[in-house]
Amino acid sequence: QVQLVESGGGLVQAGGSLRLSCAASGRTFSHYAMGWFRQAPGKEREFVAAISWSGGSTYYADSVKGRFTISRDNAKNTVYLRMNSLKPEDTAVYYCAATKNRYGPRAFYEYDYWGQGTQVTVSS
Repeated sequence: QVQLVESGGGLVQAGGSLRLSCAASGRTFSHYAMGWFRQAPGKEREFVAAISWSGGSTYYADSVKGRFTISRDNAKNTVYLRMNSLKPEDTAVYYCAATKNRYGPRAFYEYDYWGQGTQVTVSS
């Protein structure tokens, strides 16, 4: 069982930056690939980024490539999402998720555990 708690969301102006953190419980964090997803009001949950269990491979949605960076610290059981050059269309609730698939899939149904989400609002 893995419990995930996100933090770091907030209100930021367009062009600004935020760093989201996701702290995981349990001693087997390094056995899981981790992903970030987001959901805006009235829209489906969408893939943002993922990182393999070792951190050696990362994957991004086209909409965030070059602006967002996913990373992990297995010693701290934490995954991060650094978000730069934020746009109003990045406004959403951001969720982190863990999967036993070690390579960071893009499909939400591949993920086994989810956090409660953190709100990110980007004003124009």
